[in-house]
Amino acid sequence: MTTVASTRPARRPAPVRTARGRPPRSDRRAGLLLSTPFLVVYLLFLGGPLLMGIVLSFFNTTTVKDGLGDWVGVSNYTQVLRDSLFWDAMWHSVLFTLITTPLLVVLALLFAVLASRIRRGRVFYRLAFFAPYVVPSSVVALIFLWMYTPQVGLLPKLFGAVGLPVPDFIGSTSGGWTAVVLMTLWWTFGFNFVLYTAAIQDVPPDVYEAAAIDGASPWQQIRLITVPLLRPTTGLVLILQILASLKVFDQIYLLLGGGPDQSTRPVIEYIYDTGFTSYRGGYGAAATMVYFVIIVAISTAWYVLRRRSATPAAPRTAA
Repeated sequence: MTTVASTRPARRPAPVRTARGRPPRSDRRAGLLLSTPFLVVYLLFLGGPLLMGIVLSFFNTTTVKDGLGDWVGVSNYTQVLRDSLFWDAMWHSVLFTLITTPLLVVLALLFAVLASRIRRGRVFYRLAFFAPYVVPSSVVALIFLWMYTPQVGLLPKLFGAVGLPVPDFIGSTSGGWTAVVLMTLWWTFGFNFVLYTAAIQDVPPDVYEAAAIDGASPWQQIRLITVPLLRPTTGLVLILQILASLKVFDQIYLLLGGGPDQSTRPVIEYIYDTGFTSYRGGYGAAATMVYFVIIVAISTAWYVLRRRSATPAAPRTAA
């Protein structure tokens, strides 16, 4: 077995802790002071609206009149759970998540590994892959709407030039999902790419050097070293992507408006339509709370699974 002397800097000394394993009081006080501004902003802009939404969900509130309206109890929740349009919109959000999440995780990992392996132009490729993520959703929607427009768009002309049937990206359900998925991949791919790139940079280079000296090919290094060491990052990317995909709204609303015939309308657009188009504020708040509970349940399940996988198994005792 070949051994290679590590060239990494020495580890920093461990932080001082008290006998009970807690940081010193001065460190705890500094941490509390530093986190106070975030806690204040969190309570004002997240905790406050959440409480207001819970209150509104129990009233027949409209967005065109002042006041909460009449008390209706859980009637709004009952209507939401019995509304087939709500569950259709929920399925559209889940379908979008099932299609985009594997692609955005696997492609981000693949391109991050390839970008870390090239010798020249590494910074250029990293910027090129991340740049679309900072473009506003309205601009991205305009670009892709021009590309998808029948007869005058870029993609219909390309399909026509090579003699292939031109897909109806805007007027059909299958074409609409294809259009939204392609647009989402191009637009949001860079965020996961940056997370994987940062994680790859934390892998000690001497590990690859030792593997190369031992005769490991680049593919073996990626399969046996890079991918296993990136497992925690993959778990983080996966849950962030699932939550982001479940909250899809911008691209479908701007590109398709939920059409054709509401066949692509996600649940966030359903809430927007009921609350701001139909002026049913209380009903929209109840739908929001139902969806909020689903999101929290998914996050909690991921957290529990992550804790269980991180807990080392108890050693077996000899018989």
